[in-house]
Amino acid sequence: MKVNIGKYPTWLGPYQLAELLCFWVKKIPDEHGFKHKPDWVHNFGEWLAGKDDHDTKLTKFLHWVQSKRKRKEYVRIDEYDTWNMDSTLALIILPMLKQLKETKHGSANVENEDVPEYLRSTNNESYEQLSFDFYHKDAIDAYDVVHKRWDWVLDQMIFAFERIVDDSWEEKYSSGEHDHIPEPCAWDADGKPTHFHFKEGPNHTYKCDFEGMKREQDQIDNGLRLFGKYYRGLWD
Repeated sequence: MKVNIGKYPTWLGPYQLAELLCFWVKKIPDEHGFKHKPDWVHNFGEWLAGKDDHDTKLTKFLHWVQSKRKRKEYVRIDEYDTWNMDSTLALIILPMLKQLKETKHGSANVENEDVPEYLRSTNNESYEQLSFDFYHKDAIDAYDVVHKRWDWVLDQMIFAFERIVDDSWEEKYSSGEHDHIPEPCAWDADGKPTHFHFKEGPNHTYKCDFEGMKREQDQIDNGLRLFGKYYRGLWD
């Protein structure tokens, strides 16, 4: 496999062109401490855009330039990449999920049924239905819960793909050694054994917590289910 996917091309319009042409102008902090170029640079962009920034020759030219700027996308799949396709994809998906959780600037809206009780909404209202007044208590609480719910879902996805990448997770549920002795259980007409079953020998010490293994497997399956359900929410 070989994958080379570049950055998205930045938008180039009259205002962005003004920023480029005034590359030598230093940014100055505003009253909130954020640095911007002086207002006259923005005014220069307005002048370049003209009265109707959709119909000027310059804007049309910049739109034409933008249409030619494509994101670099090259993907080559080799035959062996699909021998264990689930494992191969997990190697890519897992670090992307971890980076998304660390750098995301928003959260997808998660349904009540997909999170534990302590993260469920009691009034069945999503954050879109609440006031957008950031000082309104219900709105503040709703936004906080939305982010916590999405973080929980991302954690479940990450948990699942970590187990796919490293499938040795089952080993912690078992201990000891196998010791089985074949014992005949069926014979032919001549008295020769035709079937055997295995019974535990004197050195058999193997034990397995099948219930614990099943609980973790169910969590893996749920993480994969959530990955499919909220796939369109995997954006930054």
